[in-house]
Amino acid sequence: MRVISGTAKSIQLVTPEGNKTRPTTDRIKETLFNMINFDLPGATFLDLFSGSGAMGIEALSRGAKKVVFIDNHHEALACIQQNLNKTKLFDKATVVQGDVVNKLQYLGDQGENFDIIFMDPPYKSDLIDQSLSLIRDNHLLNDQGFIIVEHSSEDFISEEGFNIYKEKKYKTTTMTFLSQEEVR
Repeated sequence: MRVISGTAKSIQLVTPEGNKTRPTTDRIKETLFNMINFDLPGATFLDLFSGSGAMGIEALSRGAKKVVFIDNHHEALACIQQNLNKTKLFDKATVVQGDVVNKLQYLGDQGENFDIIFMDPPYKSDLIDQSLSLIRDNHLLNDQGFIIVEHSSEDFISEEGFNIYKEKKYKTTTMTFLSQEEVR
C-alpha cells in the first residue's frame, strides 16, 4: 500500500499484520480521492476505524489541513504513527486511541467538527448506524461537509438525519456519500 498523490506520493505505508484490519485497495482509494480531490485543500478530515491511517494520510498528502485518526487496536495505532513519521505529516495529525463510539462523544464535547468524515468499520456490524447517530447528535459534521462510508455491499445504512447523494459500488464493497439533511 502506498500514498497515491500529493506531497507524500509513492511512499510505501505499513499495515497491521493479521486480519484485524481490511485495508482499502489502492484502486478504490485512488477512485475515491479523485472524486473528492477538490474538497481536500484546507479541509478538516476525520478518519474513523483508521487501520493503517492510509485514508487520512492520503487526505493530508493532498492538502487537508488537519486529520484526526481514531482506532482502538494498538497495532493499528503503531502503524499510523510510523506512517505519519515516514510521510512527515505528523504535525497535521492527531491520533486517538479508543473505541470510536466513545471518542465521537468526546470530540463532540470538545466542540470539534469536520469537513469530511471517512469511516470504514468492521463489515456486518452495527457500528455504521451508531457512528452516524453520534456524528449527527454531536454536530461533528460541518454544514457543507460530507461523510464517506466504506461498507459491505450487503450492509444497509439508515441515513436518519442524512441524505445519500452518491454511491460507488465495487464487487463486495460500496462507498456511500452522505450529506446532512437540510433543517426546514
